[in-house]
Amino acid sequence: MKSNALNFSGGPGALPESVLEQTRIAITALPDTGISVLGMSHRSDWFRAILDEAENNLRALLGISDEYAVTFQQGGSSLQFAMIPMNFAGQGFAPPEYVTSGYWSGRATSEAAKVTDRKVAWDGHTTGYRRLPDLDQLAISDSAAYLHYVTNETVEGLQFPVYEKAPRVPLIADMSSDFLSKPISPDAYSMIYAHAQKNLGPAGVTVAVVKRSLLERIPDTLPAILDFRTHVSHGSNYNTPPVFAIYVLTLITRWLRDDIGGLHAMQSINERKSQHLYDTLDALNEVVTIHADPRWRSQMNVSFKFRDERLGEEFIHVAREQGIIGLEGHRSIGGLRASLYNAVTEEAVATLTNALTEFSLQHA
Repeated sequence: MKSNALNFSGGPGALPESVLEQTRIAITALPDTGISVLGMSHRSDWFRAILDEAENNLRALLGISDEYAVTFQQGGSSLQFAMIPMNFAGQGFAPPEYVTSGYWSGRATSEAAKVTDRKVAWDGHTTGYRRLPDLDQLAISDSAAYLHYVTNETVEGLQFPVYEKAPRVPLIADMSSDFLSKPISPDAYSMIYAHAQKNLGPAGVTVAVVKRSLLERIPDTLPAILDFRTHVSHGSNYNTPPVFAIYVLTLITRWLRDDIGGLHAMQSINERKSQHLYDTLDALNEVVTIHADPRWRSQMNVSFKFRDERLGEEFIHVAREQGIIGLEGHRSIGGLRASLYNAVTEEAVATLTNALTEFSLQHA
């Protein structure tokens, strides 16, 4: 099996083999233009068609209505952490509220504090970021500008269930690491955003889906590029967009639609992958320990440690010899992490679990 297929990195993540092959061809010359995708003008009719297709495919896959604008931006979630309070905190509202459930939501909470007053609705620090709150049980002000949370914490391996009903205040969700991994209920949210290099392709593009009514509260004092209305009115082509990243994103949406069969099918595959890995780790609990409490285990990122931490580095080395890469845990918690993004196959997970079982039994 190729090493790309055994890429369990938290990001950049694996890409489907068919998408890689189409990308390889496009780098030399796009079949429909004869020009390399790396040299295509962002003002060309070809790219306008790609932007339109990417939006239409996302709308179809997720069931996004015309009440929402779909934009393709740059700067990753890190830029969104600042743009969101700049645009939507708004005068006349109570401070926005933030759920701090792990490393990345902590970053979002800290950035918001540089822009506006904000409240922390829940902080999992005291639990070691091993569990999550029930969003419905949080004491949120009815006049809060919005409630922000991260649906899947890649570092700690924590994942919220899909939220299916509109809360009392606008709900804004960073879905960067589980976007397109399963169906969602878009109408429950006022904004959804996700950067690439997980399930969307290579880094460079960020999808931001915003309820049009939310745009009405944006102040007129923002620089144009930091104003969501700019990206909506210019059709995601205000400044030079990341043509290559958006092209690959479009290929990913085609793959999900045509090869996988949609997000319900993708969800079933992801459930089988994660269950297989968690069952394996649970069976090896004398040797390894999983970071997340069972109720909140992520289907996308599995963070774990060997009880004898010296074995972690040894297993990473052994796995690399078998072509398995990307298992290093995040620097903030250490250990190991296996990311099971959409393009990671069930066969790849089986290869990993076999390696884990063989290694662990040797050191039990």
